[in-house]
Formats: sequence, structure tokens, C-alpha cells
Amino acid sequence: MKGKQLLNYIGNFVELTPEEESLLSSKVVYKKYLKNQYILQEGNISKAASFIISGCTKTFFIDNKGQEYIVVLAIEGWWIADIESFLRQKPSKYNVLCLEDTEVLQLNNNSIEELYKDIPKLERFWRIMMENAYIASQKRVLINLTLTAKERYLIFKKSYPKIESRIPQYLIASYLGITKEFLSKIKSQLNKQHKNIKLD
Repeated sequence: MKGKQLLNYIGNFVELTPEEESLLSSKVVYKKYLKNQYILQEGNISKAASFIISGCTKTFFIDNKGQEYIVVLAIEGWWIADIESFLRQKPSKYNVLCLEDTEVLQLNNNSIEELYKDIPKLERFWRIMMENAYIASQKRVLINLTLTAKERYLIFKKSYPKIESRIPQYLIASYLGITKEFLSKIKSQLNKQHKNIKLD
């Protein structure tokens, strides 16, 4: 049952009865996207929050010079959406692109509002999700402003160990705000340090 992953995830934060789980499952929509297909494009309204059950996505924007900036890399167990666009129903400033064939479970804005009334404890769940997203956003800003590229890469490796092997190096470099050549240099330095430690 594909919805079981979502129910298990929500169960980490709030306890649902079998009846509540059934009601929630009835509101969830399953969708499959192919690699390089968009879940959301800039200028469109984010109509659903998507929970990834398989696959990998990047959330990014492009400035007026054509430079791409990756905001989020996400895999199984992550929620993806342009929060402002989703909550305010305004055109999105971001794109969400599938880096692999990706399966998601989606809840639209109206369904969530209905679930708040029928299952009040889900409002607590969404509040926790929003708090976590805000905290993560603040941490990323602080990391980008205060740490070196090497330190940012090490934090990335520790925080997202399952992502690095699944995406091209240039995407990781973009996420870290550096060139792929500089990332390659950092990885080479770390490999040398690791070998020296082993020799010692």
C-alpha cells in the first residue's frame, strides 16, 4: 500500500485512529512523474503538497541572468512544495523538477483544510512541519553566510548521505553555491586527508 509510507511518517508526530487513517488516505492522490518532468513550474500556483515515496527532485529558481540556484534537494520521505504559493495560492517563484522517475502522494489545499476540521490533530502535524521547514531554512542561511565551501560540503554529506550518490556533481555544487570544479578540488583534498589518516 503506497499510502502506508505517508501514514507511517505522520505517525512519528501524531497518533491517528484507523478511521482517521482511512479518511486521510481517501484525500490523498497518487501521482507518478518521469525523470526531467516538472511537478511545479515558476509562474504556476502550487496546488498540492507532495510527499515523495520514491525518486528525487530539485527545487530551484533562475535569476534574470539565467543562473540556476538550487534551494532544496529531496528524496523519499520529504515533502516538497512552494510553501508561499501553496498557502497563499499565488504564482510560484520556484520550479520543482524530477531528477529520477518520482512517485508522490499529494494533498491539495482544500483537502488539507477539510482534514483540519475532521482530524484536528493534523493541524498540529502541519504546524510541526512548517516549524521544521522554517528552522531548516534559517540554518541554511547561517551555514551559507558563515562557513567555508569545504565546511558546507561536509555538512551536506552528513545531513544528506543518501542523496550524493544519486545526483550529478554539478547539482551538488549548485546547491552549495560553488562551481563543480571547486567541489571536485574539495573532494580530492578530503580523499588525500582520509588516506593520510589511514597511513598514520
